[in-house]
Amino acid sequence: MNNNQSRFWRLAAVNIISNLMVPLASLIDMAFLGHLAEIRHLAGVAIATVLFNYIYWTFGFLRMGTTGTTAQARGRGEPDNVILTLLRNSAIALSIGAIILIVQQPVREIGFALLRADSGVLEAGKAYYNALIWGAPATLLNFVLLGWFLGQEKVSQVLLLSMIDKGANIALDYLFIVRWHQSSSGAGAATAISMYLTLLVGLILVSREIHLASVRSYFGKILNKSALKEAFLLNRDILIRTLALVSTFAVFTNLSATMGTMILAANTLLLQVVTLAAYFIDGIAFATESIAGNLKGQGRDRELIPLLKLAGIVSLIAGLGFATVFYLFPQSLFGLLTNHLEIINRLLKYVFWLFPILGFGSIAYMLDGYFLGLTAGQILRQSTIIAATIGFAPMAIAAWHWQSSHLLWLALTLFMATRAITLGLKVNL
Repeated sequence: MNNNQSRFWRLAAVNIISNLMVPLASLIDMAFLGHLAEIRHLAGVAIATVLFNYIYWTFGFLRMGTTGTTAQARGRGEPDNVILTLLRNSAIALSIGAIILIVQQPVREIGFALLRADSGVLEAGKAYYNALIWGAPATLLNFVLLGWFLGQEKVSQVLLLSMIDKGANIALDYLFIVRWHQSSSGAGAATAISMYLTLLVGLILVSREIHLASVRSYFGKILNKSALKEAFLLNRDILIRTLALVSTFAVFTNLSATMGTMILAANTLLLQVVTLAAYFIDGIAFATESIAGNLKGQGRDRELIPLLKLAGIVSLIAGLGFATVFYLFPQSLFGLLTNHLEIINRLLKYVFWLFPILGFGSIAYMLDGYFLGLTAGQILRQSTIIAATIGFAPMAIAAWHWQSSHLLWLALTLFMATRAITLGLKVNL
């Protein structure tokens, strides 16, 4: 096993563990709320989460853009640029976080006006929003810290931050929701506080690598025009890519709702499998991203293709592995998520769609990481726009016209396939 392979396996293993803590913690959050006397608190948090997904996923470029830029600077042997990447992107994150706090009320009113639910659910959702929104600056700064440590392949720091974040969130959920009966507002406060605790630990880890007294010497370089322009263009491309991705899944869910509650429930459960697999595969993509950026920085482009082949094989096995397990044991596995047999029986008609979606999707997610490491934001932007408009939209319209869930899953399959193909064509063999 060569050095790149050992680096890949080490990074992938830690990133997969770290990533899987996210859905695990979310399931535990839902369990706390789901055992309250009034189910409106669970429903309120669910609809508010839709709004926060747009807010936070939109600024996911803070993590993605930081990793590739840091990895390349490290590969070129430029420690000053490694530090400047952290400081520059942290300044951007802090600015965006402050703006979110300033406009939190109009965002809340507009967001909840677009969401449909009864008054009790909306009230619970707003209580969750009002508490969680104060964690925005910490959340965005944590994106940067995570990307910075990933770019340097510091896996222990990544795992520690993830454990602090999710562990604190679960413990605080218990205190706020179970012990102090704060329901949805308590869930929001628990998450916000855990973000600040994670940020505190992250800053302590950074201070062990950078002498704080020397940070002042970098201030004049943070506003370097060419560096800021480069960062802006990369972040813009990743932002557009992310919005297209999130919007595709949002449209999929909305179209599912037009086909009836049973279809919506069945499709939502199947999407949970796609999401769980995506978190797993993203661990592989993060490893690919870090190593690809480092190799590019060192000018070792010839080693990129062997890395890509290894990552592609592992991602494909993981994606198809998830599909196979849920296809073979649907009653047992989906029975963990719902006890409504009519929903399980309905989704059995569609479970086979996991094979093409996770097959193509595993390659697409891995290539995302590869091109993020190369900071090739334009390629990612163009691929996702093509996939959403040409791959997904026409078949989604047909699915809506004929009210066919099978056509809707075909639309999502074409979206994943188009992303995988368009990104694959951009790989320089």
